[in-house]
Amino acid sequence: MGWLAVTLTVNAAHIEKLSDALLEAGALAVDVVDADAGTPRERASFDEPGEADTPAWEIARISALFAESADVGASVAAALGVAGLDPVQDFEITTVADRDWVRATQAQFGPLQVSQRLWVVPSWHTPPDPEAVNLIIDPGLAFGTGTHPTTRLCLIWLDANLHGGETVLDYGCGSGILAIAAAKLGASGVRGADIDPAALLAARHNAMQNQVAVEFETAGRAIAEPADIVLANILANPLKLLAPLLARATRSGGHIALSGILAPQAAEVRDAYGGWFDMDGELHDEGWVLLHGTRRPD
Repeated sequence: MGWLAVTLTVNAAHIEKLSDALLEAGALAVDVVDADAGTPRERASFDEPGEADTPAWEIARISALFAESADVGASVAAALGVAGLDPVQDFEITTVADRDWVRATQAQFGPLQVSQRLWVVPSWHTPPDPEAVNLIIDPGLAFGTGTHPTTRLCLIWLDANLHGGETVLDYGCGSGILAIAAAKLGASGVRGADIDPAALLAARHNAMQNQVAVEFETAGRAIAEPADIVLANILANPLKLLAPLLARATRSGGHIALSGILAPQAAEVRDAYGGWFDMDGELHDEGWVLLHGTRRPD
């Protein structure tokens, strides 16, 4: 069995309506990317809370996946009509061959060395260095597999700055990778917090898989006790809004590490935390920045 992939190029104003109409017309899945991706006109978009609600791209490329038996022409024409577009608009159809999607997905994720002693290893791989600190993390619904620069920056910072015995809070924990790393690197008490129930389930599963004791809670509960180290790998705008809360979550003399920040956003985030922290350095990776600081006494 195979599938048919339909690709259309549309103005940004029609992205949402056409995507919904394609799904209603029988598409199994819809994907949207910048039509200028890979060119100098490409525009990065991270859909941060607090940003203006404006289209990310001027022109988008929409791909819809249909069953091989579907009447694709009729379905696309109907969707275009619902979206207020010309029903005879040009589109491209390609055949997607059937394959073992589990094996294909697994093949994209291999062991990743983060530092001299720290590795991220999917469960289907044997750790290349059994004596290293190996984080067993599989890709899933929650963010954090070690491949993204923001996660790597946090892991590198943890490896260099966690000396053992500290309490750690991972705020916005996603997959739990940072909390699990802290536990394996010797933290004495580790908590993770997230607003997404699916992320908390994934994090608890990953902690069990790594045989570490980490307490994962909804975000509102996890800040009752200030921690020696607070980690937050989120995005710049939420980090700015969370500054008072994360300051309360960090003990006097404790440390904070903030990631998910693009280089042009670093100054604003640093300023947002300057009322509570001596922001004493930063790390860089592929245009992303990690800021770290020390909590001043109240």
